[in-house]
Amino acid sequence: MLEAVRKSLNDLLQQVDADELHLGLKGLEKESLRVTADGSIAQTPHPAVFGSALTHPWITTDYSEALLEFITPPASELQHGLQSLDEIHRHVLSHLDEELLWTSSMPCVVRGADNIPIARYGDSNIGRMRHIYRRGLDWRYGRAMQAIAGIHFNYSFSGPVLRALQAQRGHRGPIRDFSSKAYFGLIRNFQRFGWLIPLLYGASPALCRSFAGNQELGFSEFSDDTLYEPYGTSLRMSDIGYKNKAQAALNISYDSLESYVASLSRAINTSDAEYERIGVRVEGEYRQLNTNVLQIENEYYSFIRPKAVARSGEKPTLALQRAGVEYIEVRALDLNPFEAIGTNVETLRFVECLLYLCLLRDSPPISPRELGGINRNQGLVARYGRDPDLVLQHQRDAQLPLRDWALSLLDEMALVAAALDRGRTGSPYAEAIDNARLAVEDTSRTLSAQVLAQMQQREEGFIEFALAQSRLHARQLKARPLSGEQEAIFTATAAQSLSEQHAIEAADELSFEDYLARYMEQDAISAPESVP
Repeated sequence: MLEAVRKSLNDLLQQVDADELHLGLKGLEKESLRVTADGSIAQTPHPAVFGSALTHPWITTDYSEALLEFITPPASELQHGLQSLDEIHRHVLSHLDEELLWTSSMPCVVRGADNIPIARYGDSNIGRMRHIYRRGLDWRYGRAMQAIAGIHFNYSFSGPVLRALQAQRGHRGPIRDFSSKAYFGLIRNFQRFGWLIPLLYGASPALCRSFAGNQELGFSEFSDDTLYEPYGTSLRMSDIGYKNKAQAALNISYDSLESYVASLSRAINTSDAEYERIGVRVEGEYRQLNTNVLQIENEYYSFIRPKAVARSGEKPTLALQRAGVEYIEVRALDLNPFEAIGTNVETLRFVECLLYLCLLRDSPPISPRELGGINRNQGLVARYGRDPDLVLQHQRDAQLPLRDWALSLLDEMALVAAALDRGRTGSPYAEAIDNARLAVEDTSRTLSAQVLAQMQQREEGFIEFALAQSRLHARQLKARPLSGEQEAIFTATAAQSLSEQHAIEAADELSFEDYLARYMEQDAISAPESVP
């Protein structure tokens, strides 16, 4: 496989300049809980100074009113996205008064589900729909899981790169069709190899006992208030987090754009007996949007998603059918508790190398049997990834030690890194792969191992460790206040977002019931406002 990747890269670089490898767009979406001084989830509403969570382009909320989400504008350079994320953090922290941004993916003290306030988006139909969708998540999965935070990395390849690959692979159809085919090939390979990310950059090997409630999760006890997996990497990505049992039976196909849309649409349009028992509207109050397996597309969790920029009101599946895949969303990164903004450029360079490898490698369809192995591998790495004896399912029924497989993949990624380093000062991509190799060979260098080592060295439980890091990062970021000009931009953007929300509310003419029906049936009629 190494020689096949080398040939594919060489063929690509004969058709495009190395600079083109970097010219696709990248963006970050980073979630962070607002917490009180003692590490409890903040009960205060989304601060008005940040404008409207419904319409602000950079600062919104995810599941909870306390779960902030920061969105960077698309840029071709990784550093530009990180700079934007840094500026958003500095702005937000300068207005949080006594509150902090929680530095870890797993939530802080959970004093019962009622203390995780569900996000609100105003009185418009779209605002109500967003809120009710989140109520449905509560009824289906519980609020604690929805308070978990992570970083999403949005990525697209440049047009010249995709056109060169199209010529290289002899595809004669429209570039839109080839791009979708190439991105789905990438997605299938990322399902196969994406466990490298939690192995190396998972940073949630421990959690607060309050997260578990009265459940017996089979973890070891680190301290009175902390549970952990000794070899764990990313409990966020395990069966207690996003890879939950409730969605384990979903069989979403990644064989093609058409099969993906068909299988996802089937889940969105098929009623579920358990959700029927919950009901939709009970005693005049909505519990969920519908009783289907998935309320809407975004309810389905995956390591990675195909994305298209949706028009106003367009369902994600319809946007994909219309435009094809325009970019992918990598959802496998934990928050790095040692970084003030939750990640760093070396991590993103590693992910970029992995994405190129997944694009260039042969990617056959995923059979049901292979899908079972993929899901098992992802779960094993999340809970036991640093176990030196861990073996994964490699091909068909063949087993391969994780360490051997990881090192083999890193050899292939080193070829990609060398290509991405062409024309750059130094060898930053090669360094990212070299450091990853050192971490595979000595797992004490992995992020999850460093978290546990710090907790043990400081004799701190999870809450004490994360709270100390949150305070440290707040001091560091507040020590670099934005300029008056930068603050003025945030102030103007917040004001504009409030005006936009008021305009949406004033323009509503449909009842909410009619609005919801139109949204769900929009493939046959004009679509209302979009609902992420």
